Amino acid sequence: MAKQWSVLEVVRWTTTYLEEKGVDNPRLDAELLVGSALRKDRVGLYLSYDQPLVQTELDTIRALVRRRALREPLQYILQQCEFWSLPFKVTPSVLIPRPDTEVLVEEGLKVLEQRPGAVLDVGTGSGVVAVALAHTARVKVRALDVSSAALEIARANAVDNEVADLVSFALSDLHALDSDALNGDGLKGGEYRLLISNPPYVTRAQMRELMPEVADHEPALALDGGEDGLDAYRSLTRQAELLLEPGGWLVVEVGMDQADAVEQLFSAAGLQKCFQRLDYAGIARVVGGCNNANKNAGEKRNG
Repeated sequence: MAKQWSVLEVVRWTTTYLEEKGVDNPRLDAELLVGSALRKDRVGLYLSYDQPLVQTELDTIRALVRRRALREPLQYILQQCEFWSLPFKVTPSVLIPRPDTEVLVEEGLKVLEQRPGAVLDVGTGSGVVAVALAHTARVKVRALDVSSAALEIARANAVDNEVADLVSFALSDLHALDSDALNGDGLKGGEYRLLISNPPYVTRAQMRELMPEVADHEPALALDGGEDGLDAYRSLTRQAELLLEPGGWLVVEVGMDQADAVEQLFSAAGLQKCFQRLDYAGIARVVGGCNNANKNAGEKRNG
C-alpha cells in the first residue's frame, strides 16, 4: 500500500531536497511551492499540516519542486511576486523585481512630492517602478522598454493594479531616446519632471559569475551593462537635458560600487545637486541629479 503523505511531511521532505540542491531559503520555498500547488496561502498551509494528500496533488507538487531544484527562480514558477505591497506578474521575459528597487521608488516620490509632474520610466521591465509611482503619486508615467514581451507583462500589471489610465507604454531603446524615440510615439523632449530608471548594470565579468537562477533564467538584455556596467548611464546622462524640464531630476538605481562613477557621469553631463542614497543594507543604491537646477534656485531636495 502506498504511503499516505500529509502536507507537513511533504513540506519537510521538500525542504531537505531543495537544501541538498543548493537552493537558498529552502523551507520558505517549500512552503510557497506546496501552497501554490494546493492553492493555499502560508496561513492556510499551516492550518492544513495534517491534511492527507491525494496522488494528483502530489504530482502537481513534484512538478513544481523539480523546476525549483533545477534552479528556476521561484517567482517564475509561481508567476508572481510582490513589490511596493502590490502584486505583479513576472515571467522569464522580465527581470524579477528586487526589494532594493523600492529605494529607487522612494527617491522618485520625493521628487514628485516637491512638485508633481510627468514621469519617464526607462527600461520598465515588468513595470514595477512605473506602476508603484503612478499608484502612489497618481501622476502620468510614460514607460519604455526595448522588449515587446516585457511591455506586454508591464501593461498587464498596470491593469491589475488599476493604473492603466495613468501609465502608457512604448517600445524604445534607452540608447536612442533623443532621436528615434521622439518621433511618433508621444515622447517629447523637455516635459518630464522625473526621468527614472533601473537599467542594466552588470559588468561583463560579473555576467560570467552570476548564480544559476539569474544566469540561466533571467533576461540578459535586462542585466548586461557593458564591459564596465556603465553603458546605460552614459546614454541616460547624455539625453537627460533634452528630456527633462528645467529643474527636473534624473534618478537611477546602480549596482554595488558604481555610485561614485555614476555620480561623476552626472556631474560631467551638467547635472547638479547630485546625491547618493543608501539601501537598507547600507549600500549606495540610487544616484540622482537635477537638470539646470540654477533655474529653480529655490527648490531643494528633501532627504
